[in-house]
Amino acid sequence: MTDVSYVYGVARDRDGCLNEVVADVPGVAQSAVHLVRSERRADVVVAASSVPAGDFSETALRTHLEDLDWLEAVARAHHRVIEALAARTTVMPLRLATVYLDDERVRAMLNERLAAFDRRLADLDGLVEWGVKISVDVTEAADAPSEPLAGSGREYLRRRSAVRHAHEDVYRAVEEVAARVDSAARGYAVERAQHRAQQGQLLTGPGENVVNDAYLVPAHHAAEFRARVEGAARGLTGIRIDVTGPWAPYSFAAPPESDSTTRGEGP
Repeated sequence: MTDVSYVYGVARDRDGCLNEVVADVPGVAQSAVHLVRSERRADVVVAASSVPAGDFSETALRTHLEDLDWLEAVARAHHRVIEALAARTTVMPLRLATVYLDDERVRAMLNERLAAFDRRLADLDGLVEWGVKISVDVTEAADAPSEPLAGSGREYLRRRSAVRHAHEDVYRAVEEVAARVDSAARGYAVERAQHRAQQGQLLTGPGENVVNDAYLVPAHHAAEFRARVEGAARGLTGIRIDVTGPWAPYSFAAPPESDSTTRGEGP
């Protein structure tokens, strides 16, 4: 069966150590991972694997993208390679399930975009991504009556009104917490990416996800960043802040001028 080249990310290979780094990391479909280099700049490389073309054709991908088990396996393998690289160098992750016809096409892409990749790797040097999710669970703030109180329609209406006001209060508090979080985060972060709030199967906890952001933070400020952000909702009922990371800069692979990313002022 014909193979195609699956690409994971672009990395800086300063001392030629990355061949050793990827040698023992299984890639997508348990494939071996190798590096594609430019003839013009040997220190900027693309991590790639040879994978079955039949699994990554346009038709096959349309089917696979609806298969959560397949997607999870590919995402885990992709992440495994990126994390191995990130532990040793600056890496710019590429989009999941990106393939080229062969390594020569990968090399041509690298040569064409070499200057942009080089600049972005320089921008990302020493920075890590942190995810910040804010969720609200109004049931923690007020217990809604599930049925009318026997013999007391007025009491039932009073309780319903109290619950409605409690819900309004907690959502107002969420807006205040979101502003506090962003203010605290921008004291350390150099960039922010705003993602769509998670819903359905993507939810990782109780309640409603209302903020799903990522911040690019200098690695040496990680502890202060996390403490300040997590403290923004301390003492408030029904509001939860989840801080995850540090990650490779998945949300910041594109240049900061893109629509989904805004640049902030770091320390």
